[in-house]
Amino acid sequence: MTVLPYKDKEGSKKEQVAEMFNSISKRYDFLNHFLSMGIDILWRKKAISLLKADKPKLILDVATGTGDLAIESLKLNPDKVIGVDISEGMLEMGRAKMKRLGYDHKIEMTMGDSEQLLFDDNKFDAVVVAFGVRNFQNLEKGLEDMRRVLKDGGKVVILEFSNPTAFPMKQLYSFYSNAILPLIGKMVSKDSSAYTYLPESVQEFPFGDDFLAILDKLGFKETKCIPLTFGISSIYTAVK
Repeated sequence: MTVLPYKDKEGSKKEQVAEMFNSISKRYDFLNHFLSMGIDILWRKKAISLLKADKPKLILDVATGTGDLAIESLKLNPDKVIGVDISEGMLEMGRAKMKRLGYDHKIEMTMGDSEQLLFDDNKFDAVVVAFGVRNFQNLEKGLEDMRRVLKDGGKVVILEFSNPTAFPMKQLYSFYSNAILPLIGKMVSKDSSAYTYLPESVQEFPFGDDFLAILDKLGFKETKCIPLTFGISSIYTAVK
């Protein structure tokens, strides 16, 4: 089943996701940190730390949003980070953030479709993505293109929401994500659909072993899953 942000509108998932993120872009960073109580910051730190031994010099951040993961990846001392996203609203906020922080010479923010990346084969030392693959219109196509632009031996690191399976976190998380999160999201962002879509898309996403099976099928090697915070999110790593 394809989960759409706006069930009463026409348009593909890709078009609707872009519209949704354009709509909430100005409040996205605040809501991200507030709704996760800042834990998302720790998750990103953990994800990027898994690339420390690889010392990547050219990094691609897919579905970069406002660039938080790209900023975190600067701790790896790369020569350049390129962030791509389908939402011009998110990129606009991201570019302003980079300029304000003085990172615009290191991080390039550009419009890009995760399923049709406009880069040569075997270009990047590492490809990273945080909370983005869940929004792909065609998950396998997006992952396949990420693999295409990755150098042989390069690593992909994917941070994504998952579903807790153990009591009582499963029940608590379900109540929070289905009742509290949409309410706060609507009050702050004025877009009720965006924060109803989030738990629905998480529910449908193939997490854990199911996601690893997809990576294996596409030819990735050394696939691993690291659950975080009682299984609320997971980090997936794989090598080309």
